[in-house]
Amino acid sequence: MIRILFTIIAGVLLGGVVHLVSVLALPRIATQDAYSRLTPITKLNAVTQIPAADPGNTLMPYLDPALAVAVCRYDLSTGPIKLSVPVSQAYTSVSFYTRNELAYYAINDRSAGKKVIELDLMTEAQHDDLPEDEEVTAADRLIIDSPSTTGLIVLKALAAEPGLMPQAQASLAAASCRTQTEPAPAKQAKR
Repeated sequence: MIRILFTIIAGVLLGGVVHLVSVLALPRIATQDAYSRLTPITKLNAVTQIPAADPGNTLMPYLDPALAVAVCRYDLSTGPIKLSVPVSQAYTSVSFYTRNELAYYAINDRSAGKKVIELDLMTEAQHDDLPEDEEVTAADRLIIDSPSTTGLIVLKALAAEPGLMPQAQASLAAASCRTQTEPAPAKQAKR
């Protein structure tokens, strides 16, 4: 009786360990993640509109048909990214993901409080290289530190009615995601 009980307990523990390891390892070994599926249709450091969701063919799971969606696949190895997204009439959101689909920041039009969501995306090292005595204060400039050099920025605009979808798509088409061309001045030594 005790031998059967130990066998059952050992089987349950072994099954739990195998389950836990497979669940934790699957995102790292999956070959068809969002970044991989979007790579063939997107340009690097540029905004690309995602086609509307239809039942037979969807690039990203669970796309809401009431949302216009665009993606910026970014690479910060060449420099920081300047993102500018005009706010749509109903609702606009911007979400940031690492290459391994870890969400690390999100902002919407209500929290931005402006007609255009503007921000700078950079690595922590690039942020540290910014001069401390800039004329632009932190309140005037939203800087997001990315935990990785590559990833995705997902832009969404709500079309409150089906007839407003072209307007939502036009709002995202006017968005820009580009590498900053002006070099940041070298950090000055403190006196």
